[in-house]
Amino acid sequence: MSFTKTVSKGLLTAALGFSLIGGGTYAYFSDTVVTNNTFAVGTLDLSVNPETIVNVPNLKPGDEIIREFDVTNNGTLDISKILLETNYTVNDAQLNGAANTEDLGHHIKVTILYNQANASVQVAEMTLHELQNETPDLTAIDNFVGGGQRPDGLKPGETDKIIAYFEFVDNGEDQNEFQGDSLELEWKFNAHQTEGSEQ
Repeated sequence: MSFTKTVSKGLLTAALGFSLIGGGTYAYFSDTVVTNNTFAVGTLDLSVNPETIVNVPNLKPGDEIIREFDVTNNGTLDISKILLETNYTVNDAQLNGAANTEDLGHHIKVTILYNQANASVQVAEMTLHELQNETPDLTAIDNFVGGGQRPDGLKPGETDKIIAYFEFVDNGEDQNEFQGDSLELEWKFNAHQTEGSEQ
């Protein structure tokens, strides 16, 4: 074999080797890991038992009614507070409400107590009329020095007992305009979650 043929053959072999490298036909190590992840959203589920807290006929000035009810966290998330929203409507039997500045709700005082370890803590005390403009936290169990209330909240599975004390206040004056009237009270219990946290 001549020198020219030998050199040509060598160059052809080298060119073929470079083309194989350029074509990406080389081996390397690799490893793969797959993770399966889940985001499950918790639930807020508040129940009140009984659903009808008070239903009293033939009410008269000076009458007092005490009712107990339970609030239960049936969800999976902590409840930070339970705000009570009050609305009522009055059926004015004598149609004399327009002549008066006060309806029956001005004369029904309600005291709400949180019952904890056989001790009752007052959450609110005011007339139904005043309570319409407030949203007390039913889980507030203690008073700070200097004012304010410390919320307790409700953990999943927990039940708190609430006591509602109603009084048709006898103001010592003529209250005949309320004879035959009725008042329909709606209480809405608004449960709030705790603040978000780093998991």
